[in-house]
Amino acid sequence: LHCQSPNMNMRMLICEAKNLGPVSGPNRQRDLCTFCTISLDQEEVFRTKVFDKSVSPFYGEDFYFEIPRPFQCLSFYVYAKIVFQRELSVGKVSIRKDDLCKYSGKEHWFSLHPVDPNSEVQGKVHLEMRLNEVITENGSVGQHLVVRIIECQGLPLISGQNCDPYATVSLVGPPRHVHPQVTRSSSYSKKSNFQVEEEDIEKLEIKVDLWNNENLAQDVFLGETRVPVKILRNDHIHKAWYLLQPKGNGSKSKSDDLGSLRLKLTYIEDTVLPSACYTPLCNLLLKSPDVKPISASAAHILGDICRERYEAVLPMVRLLLHHNRFVPFVSAVAALELDNTQEANTIFRGNSLATRCIDDMMKIVGKNYLAVTLKPVIDEICESNKTCEIDPIKLKEGDNVEVNKENLQGYVQKVFSSITQSSSSCPPLMCDVFRSLRHLACKRFPADPHVQYSAVSSFVFLRFFAVAVLSPHSFQLRSHHPDPEISRTLTLISKTIQTLGSWGSLSKKLSSFKETYMYDFFKSFQEEKCIEKVKKFLDEISSNVSKESSGLEDAVVLKEGEVQKRGQGRKRLGKKNFKKRWLRVTNRELSYHKHKGKEALCIINVKNIQAVEKLDESAFNRKNMFQVVHSEKPLYVQAGNCVEASEWLEVLGQVSRCNEGRLATFHPSNYTSGAWQCCRSQSNNAPGCKPCTSVVVANLQLDIDCDRETERIFSLLSSNDTKLQNMEDACASMAVYQGPQREQEDYSKFTIQEPKETFQTLKQLRNVMEELQRQHNIRSDNTAQYGSLDNPIVGKTS
Repeated sequence: LHCQSPNMNMRMLICEAKNLGPVSGPNRQRDLCTFCTISLDQEEVFRTKVFDKSVSPFYGEDFYFEIPRPFQCLSFYVYAKIVFQRELSVGKVSIRKDDLCKYSGKEHWFSLHPVDPNSEVQGKVHLEMRLNEVITENGSVGQHLVVRIIECQGLPLISGQNCDPYATVSLVGPPRHVHPQVTRSSSYSKKSNFQVEEEDIEKLEIKVDLWNNENLAQDVFLGETRVPVKILRNDHIHKAWYLLQPKGNGSKSKSDDLGSLRLKLTYIEDTVLPSACYTPLCNLLLKSPDVKPISASAAHILGDICRERYEAVLPMVRLLLHHNRFVPFVSAVAALELDNTQEANTIFRGNSLATRCIDDMMKIVGKNYLAVTLKPVIDEICESNKTCEIDPIKLKEGDNVEVNKENLQGYVQKVFSSITQSSSSCPPLMCDVFRSLRHLACKRFPADPHVQYSAVSSFVFLRFFAVAVLSPHSFQLRSHHPDPEISRTLTLISKTIQTLGSWGSLSKKLSSFKETYMYDFFKSFQEEKCIEKVKKFLDEISSNVSKESSGLEDAVVLKEGEVQKRGQGRKRLGKKNFKKRWLRVTNRELSYHKHKGKEALCIINVKNIQAVEKLDESAFNRKNMFQVVHSEKPLYVQAGNCVEASEWLEVLGQVSRCNEGRLATFHPSNYTSGAWQCCRSQSNNAPGCKPCTSVVVANLQLDIDCDRETERIFSLLSSNDTKLQNMEDACASMAVYQGPQREQEDYSKFTIQEPKETFQTLKQLRNVMEELQRQHNIRSDNTAQYGSLDNPIVGKTS
């Protein structure tokens, strides 16, 4: 069962900046090369590409991720690259978590504020404070205050290296009471002691400052917190976690001369209840494919009232996929759409519930299919950087249009061949959907021999491959949006692929184009051969004939990137330290390399992976660490940030989920000084002391959490309660009124074929929603205790 926990998702579009302000340094303002980063509490999780030489750059990059941990502040930093590739901050935009709802779903210009080093803090500290009565030497009664720092978590990496923190503990109040004491990281258990007068308790504060020990350089401020001593009047022992805060006297400067940043943010936070709470709503949604007509089902009603929100059908699609109910549902919805389609050449061209569901399904199920089919050629296009412009108006001085045309044709042929030869890699679920669409289209338009192809090509070419070529970043085929010249090349390739994909599904050959230069370009393609290849490909992915595998499954790169890896200590004299390595995981093996493209230093067969788990921060005094337990020594890895760590855990967990030798328990810390630091067991081979994370075995390359998806659906239904009520009223009115059908505005917004059946489903939805809301209300007071590790106290600052 789930404990009550927040499910936080963030989608953001970094649009553009304007009038970026002065940056200190020798560079000229007009030569400013800038980029943006995104941080959760000063921990960088994403960055854009560098935009060359502009004080008003258009970044145009969108990011979507699940936030893997609690946070207080979301920040956007603008940096300038200057000489010797140094990075200097231009300014930042910081938005507190509590204020995100003000900006969610809207575009907004934010003024950049200066970046003050004393305000860039992150992490939390665990404090224990005691106040005891003592008898002084003169016989009077006094107060003895004891402060102990138990541990710190979430402290930043300093210059890419491990943080070496120490603390200063002070008693702050009237001048005679300022009494600092220093506690180094190697002796956090050392106590700080103060004598306190009874009458001064109301005036005093305990001030804890965290610093990084830089040895020869100046120590770096990490954050501070202040706790009033009076908190101990009613509780002589106080033990709690505190969030570190910036210095209260950080330098202030004008922000209006630093420029501004245009952002579009969408922040969603849901609270997930125990699984049993979602059973009624989940069952109501899962029986949707069996409801007649389909428009009266709960799933169709959700799509109907959330038409304007494209992302609204995603949780429903994921839920239906997990329970193998997607194909019958989407077939019924597609049949309803076809009933209202009058011409075969407009089939599945609109933004309907059926097309939205299939779009989301292809993005989920076809992720690796795209990687296998398109990633190698997309990488080649982006890295070779050949000029492919064929529009005479857009040609640059010195460009040769014939050479460009040849370059473009070579790229198109590679993409087209990769697609039309990829049928054996097409996921079975996509084939099932395409087969159903083909059958329904032939049934609706029996006189049109081409509709069986257009029903499939409108999805697989137009909405899948062509879109992925146009925007490889959105489909995780590239880490950033391409630069303008490469983007133009991909646009031309995408347009060509759309047309080539249509050739095999149209009743007449294409002989004219909107642009003359495109007409001239298409002369270079042999139309009959292209049609033959397209039809063969569409037949293979949508017919009842089972596909033959091409043999041994190709290795698919699921994720790769730079990490910090702890040395395995194989050499007797070797020092177990951390080094930068390039980590790479495919569906066959996990390997690490000295640099990207270099030979592997170590290869681990994914079949030998026994567990993939988080590592306690205290193990190596580093955050965002995870371990890969296999037949030899565990592999300890530190990811660049919390989002990266979460992605590595998900990918490695999924690729090894079916392994026979998976462990039931693991050690969340390391083995050192002759014992496991988590359970103190002295045997290196001792069984783990904590249960391993369970991974759902699904027929998909991702783990779908049905409780979280159902909670998201509940939130969508709740936020559209007014529309649900209007739909109920419309059903009631239509069922009672016997006269001619009236065209009312509220009625036209909904699909109501059978008012009584639809009304019945709406009533069932209303009942389960009321019960779910009641469960939320019951548990609203059961959140993590204020001051706990999961809900630290926001420390006071000066």
